[in-house]
Amino acid sequence: MNQQSLSAFIWSVADLLRGDYKQSEYGRVILPFTVLRRLDSVLESTKVAVLEELESRQKLGIAPDPFLLRVSGQSFFNTSPLDMKKLIGDQDHIGENLYSYLNGFSPEVRDIFERFEFHAQIDRLNKAGLLYQVAERFAQVNLHPDEVDNHQMGLIFEELIRKFAELSNETAGEHFTPREVIRLMVNLIFIEDDDILSKPGVVRTIYDPTAGTGGMLSIAGEYLDDHNPDARLTMSGQELNPESYAICKADMLIKGQDVSNITFGNTLSDDGHAGKHFDYMLSNPPFGVEWKKVEKEVRKEHEQQGFNGRFGPGLPRISDGSMLFLLHLISKMRPAAEGGSRFGIVLNGSPLFTGGAGSGESEIRRYVLENDLLEAIVGLPTDMFYNTGISTYVWIVSNRKAAHRKGKVQLIDASAMWQKMRKSLGSKRKELSDDHISEIVRLYGEFAEAKLDGKPVSRIFNSSDFGYRTITVERPTRDEAGNIMLGQRGKAKGKPVPDSKLRDTENVPLHEDVEAYFKREVLPHVPDAWIDHDKTKVGYEIPFNRHFYVFTPPRPLAEIDADLKQTTDRIKAMIEGLMA
Repeated sequence: MNQQSLSAFIWSVADLLRGDYKQSEYGRVILPFTVLRRLDSVLESTKVAVLEELESRQKLGIAPDPFLLRVSGQSFFNTSPLDMKKLIGDQDHIGENLYSYLNGFSPEVRDIFERFEFHAQIDRLNKAGLLYQVAERFAQVNLHPDEVDNHQMGLIFEELIRKFAELSNETAGEHFTPREVIRLMVNLIFIEDDDILSKPGVVRTIYDPTAGTGGMLSIAGEYLDDHNPDARLTMSGQELNPESYAICKADMLIKGQDVSNITFGNTLSDDGHAGKHFDYMLSNPPFGVEWKKVEKEVRKEHEQQGFNGRFGPGLPRISDGSMLFLLHLISKMRPAAEGGSRFGIVLNGSPLFTGGAGSGESEIRRYVLENDLLEAIVGLPTDMFYNTGISTYVWIVSNRKAAHRKGKVQLIDASAMWQKMRKSLGSKRKELSDDHISEIVRLYGEFAEAKLDGKPVSRIFNSSDFGYRTITVERPTRDEAGNIMLGQRGKAKGKPVPDSKLRDTENVPLHEDVEAYFKREVLPHVPDAWIDHDKTKVGYEIPFNRHFYVFTPPRPLAEIDADLKQTTDRIKAMIEGLMA
């Protein structure tokens, strides 16, 4: 059964729920039952052996859990003699038997169903007389990994979540990222390390602070498995949405990961991996979402811990917390002396330029660029994500840059690299093909200026090229006779009094001499001006689109006039025809 027909089958369960459940509530039943059937299918082949092992260890008075894990071949087990097929053999006791079956799972799995609040749904279905019918429907489908691999299962979960999110008017994009965008990010963070990752027995760690259903972690694992089956990628993550967390944890269980590395909660206010560092990281934090709910905790960390905490460089405006995740990931980087780290994060356009010199956003950019952490930014096409059509950018950040990248930043404009989807999914109308991903990765790997069809697609800059000084230009206050007024006391005594109404600012590129700029650009126009150096601030911005703008000259005036004359002559003839 392919992924589309399987999703359609599972979705058909909604027909049973219609009337007793609102559309927005379907996911509360279908998602946990899908997870339950998946886990049930995974354990099916070792069920008898696990029960025999349990009986044997209990007779010997030995704690059975480690032995049951070994026999099950998974990082979880179930000690109940029941399974999904046996459950539907006793229609009259379906409720109590299902509870018994759930309680037979190991603690990590029971936690998953607690996050789904599955027991409440079992009670509700039982009272509505629907529990047996729903359980019977799911018992009919085979979700064993031999039939449905982990990649397919991830796609099924994503499709179901998207449908339920649309029905409840939630933002599906908060739960997962398009698979082709993840593949691009994974390729970009691993590209420099192919030699290291191909060594037998290599072990690396990867982390996603906004894990969703675990798609980024899963695709990173698939990439490494394809390149080196002997390599081991230890996955860690944190997720705020209970249902997404439950699915992510279930997926990690089946993959044999240590699910204690998948934590629940708000990453910004309650770091579930405090003090830990990772080799690689990936994240797609929410775009343009305010962080007022966690403002107290974040500001406290910023003010009390400074650079010893996560948010030392600065805080962005309250309306968009995405740059807080950028800082959070930087805090999770291994020290360069211990091998360093690389990560990819998806951001909207705002973090590139929002905020003038001295603002929180500018100070964060300043920290990233002055510490030579930014390797590249890739501009993606619009309409790539399920819940927004805006432009998005992948930042690649590293504290172990290759020698030829030190002090440099690469900008890649991939906004024209897309193909139209056969069917739109929410706001997502475009997708990256494998060829597009290969082209972007090639441009990144070659690290050179490049053009495509005469337009720049890759540009290389010095990190300092994005910096500037904002200077304050003062002009004197004059009396009615036009005489310059002088200060009468303190440091200002004998000096011209600045006129706040005439005050102005100028942005001077970091690589330019301020005084030379002032003499060239300001004094010829206002000879009485001066710079108040005490007010000078350093700022950073990355005007991405400006660096790829190609001027298209307008058509010759004679050509435009000829078109206008042709149009007016046609209109005139039409009017004359009507009057005839």
